Order: sequence, then C-alpha cells, then structure tokens
Amino acid sequence: MEEQKVHFNIPPFHPKAFGYMEDAVARQKICGDGFYTGKCTEWMKARTKAAGALLTTSCTHALELAALLSGIGPGDEVIMPSYTFVSTADAFVLRGAEAVFVDIRKDTMNLDETLIEDAVTSRTKAIAVVHYAGVSCEMDKICQIAEKYRLKIIEDAAQAMMCAYHGRPLGTIGDYGCYSFHETKNYSMGEGGAILLKHQEEILAAEIIREKGTNRSQFFRGEIDKYSWKEAGSSYLPSDLNAAYLWAQLEEADAVNQRRIGNWNLYYELLQDLKEAGTVELPVVPEGCVHNGHMFYIKARDLKERTALLKHLKEKGISAVFHYVPLHSSEAGRKYGRFHGQDKHTTKESDRLLRLPMYDGLKEEQIRYVVSEIKNFYR
Repeated sequence: MEEQKVHFNIPPFHPKAFGYMEDAVARQKICGDGFYTGKCTEWMKARTKAAGALLTTSCTHALELAALLSGIGPGDEVIMPSYTFVSTADAFVLRGAEAVFVDIRKDTMNLDETLIEDAVTSRTKAIAVVHYAGVSCEMDKICQIAEKYRLKIIEDAAQAMMCAYHGRPLGTIGDYGCYSFHETKNYSMGEGGAILLKHQEEILAAEIIREKGTNRSQFFRGEIDKYSWKEAGSSYLPSDLNAAYLWAQLEEADAVNQRRIGNWNLYYELLQDLKEAGTVELPVVPEGCVHNGHMFYIKARDLKERTALLKHLKEKGISAVFHYVPLHSSEAGRKYGRFHGQDKHTTKESDRLLRLPMYDGLKEEQIRYVVSEIKNFYR
C-alpha cells in the first residue's frame, strides 16, 4: 500500500486563532459567553437574520436544547430520516420519545417529503429534518405538513452553514436550527455547535436551559441583581477559547466557502464523463438550493463495487470513506425507533455512497489525482 497522499479531512485552522486565544486569556474570562463567543453569535445572527443564536458545546447539545424547548417527552414521536448521524435521534430518545424513521429521496439523500404525512400520528410532536451535504430538504412542503398538524420543525443543519433554500438560510426555516463546528465541518472549534432560534420569545428560555437552568445570562447583562435556579437545564456553553479559535475562521467565512465550492465544482466537472457513461452517480442539487461544498460523494453500482473502489483508493494513498449506517438497522435504532413504510432507498443508497476527500486547503492536483484513480479503477 502506498503512503497516504490525500487525506480525507484536515481540520480547518486560521493562523489568527492563536492570537485570539491569547487575547481571550488576557481578558481573564475563558469560560462560556466570553468576548469571542459574543462575536461568533452576533456574526451568525447577522448572516442568518435569526431571532437568536447561541453557541453550544456540540451540535448534539444544540439538538438536545431544541428537544427541551419543543417540550418533547415520553410517549411522543419525532419523524426523521434513518440515514443520519446518531445525534439526530439521541436528542429525542433521551427525552423518552420514539424515533419514527421515514425513507429518503434517492437524489438528495434527504428525508422524502412526500412520505412524512403518512407517518404522522396523534403522538407526533416534531419533524427533524437533516440537510444532507448542505443541500436543503424540500422545506416548503415540510412546513405545510408541520403547520397542518401543529408540529415543531427542528433542522439538523450540522453540515449546512452558509447554505440556503430559495434565499432562506438553512437553520432559520424551522423552529430551531442546529449547526456543528466539529473538526470535520467547514468551520470548526474542535467540538462545538450552535442553535438558531426563530422565535424571539424563546431566547430567554434557551439561555436558562443552556446555563444550568439558571438566569445567569441575565445577571451578567445587568438585567437582574442576582441569579437563581429557574428551570431544569444543563451546561451547554463552550469555552471562550474554542470560540476564539472559531472566530478566526468566521472572519474568512466567504473565502473558505468559495474555495470549497470551487473544489466541489472541479470534482463534478472531472467526473462528468463517468456520470454520462452511467458508471457512477454524482450529487444532485435541486433548483433553489445553495450548498457549501461540505462534501463530495459518488455512488457506485452496489456495496460490492464500493468496497472494491475503497480498497483501490486506499492502495493508492487516498483516504475515502462511506458514510452513515442507517439507524433503523442498528441495535439502538430497533430499541428506540421504528421504520414507517418501505425502506426503498435508505439502505440501498447508503450502501452505494462513497465520500471523497474534501477540506479547505485541498489542492487541485490532489483532486485530479483522486479522480484519475477512480477512472483507473473503472478501466
């Protein structure tokens, strides 16, 4: 096997981060809600026009916060795709709810909006949508269903910062939007996330839950003379050192976005002949959807072919990976959820999908090398 030539991911980093982290230390407040946390959240509010934005310790915790704000509890049901990361389900089953898995669309790998309504029961409390690869679900239709049955919409927008659906930023269309700043994402603080709030009147409740159930945030703003325990909560505040690391990237967010989309477009252009020959399938971005170049994937014919292709790329020093194993096929998925309807695409399409190297800093010659080895495999 050749020495690794192309990594699958290299965590994002901006040289300014060290200076900002030193400054955070000099300000003598490196716990949650410090100077750089404020800069990051104000940036997100300005870019998305959300009513509120709060940094969290992970996207998982942002989803948990959304579940708490939604009043999810024992006996409730939450509709979601099975093709997603475990956090999408964990946030709700921790509250005692049942995950109701619905099949995905073959083209976008997103929740099939035409199958949601049939899964609604008297116990359904929310729809958790996942914008796979930063490409939006069909939100107009999903919002209509939510309004008809008075359901909450939680957007798992872990991969979808800087993305949009018909001009609306992803994470701001539903009741709550959850971002990830994990090291594999376009912008990172190592581990971290954020929740976007659509309703102004829920900001205080979110602050209280996030700050151990206290109104400490109001106290630090000088709005009250002492803080106290107000509600059941947890500690979802990241260190200001993490926020300082993130802030250096957010200052350059547009440039990062352009580079990633440029790399995504290059992959698409170079693989077009394989697509036209019917050898592989490439990502689909529906009209009105703006993505962020978070990932580039191809679909092989079947699991056997994908396994062989992964082996070939590994032998050539290229790190490529498959993605989610559908949740409904897992031990916990069977324990805490159920699949509604037919699994027509979820398992079949997940068995075919292969993610190619993608990160800020990936060079054109590396992309050309990856594509050349994919073509060598199919020759």
